[in-house]
Amino acid sequence: MSTDAAYYRLAMRIFADFGITIAVPSVGAALLGSWLDRRFATEPRYVVILLILAFLITAISVYRKAIYYGRVFNSLSNSSDKPSLYDDPSGRR
Repeated sequence: MSTDAAYYRLAMRIFADFGITIAVPSVGAALLGSWLDRRFATEPRYVVILLILAFLITAISVYRKAIYYGRVFNSLSNSSDKPSLYDDPSGRR
């Protein structure tokens, strides 16, 4: 397996994971806050509170995932330094 392909797969995985981590809490908070504000006639109160809460949850989640993916990237880059069965011993490809 090519190391470039492994890096591209990791990049797509990170892109999808971070996108979902950022989008889901904010959209959910906006929809729930809007519904609560209409129900209780408290126009921007619940939207603002829930968006702040969603921001905090998102920040913590992104921080944890960044640490995790940093470790995955380091292990991937360390494993690519080792020669595989398909590498030419002279270093040529």
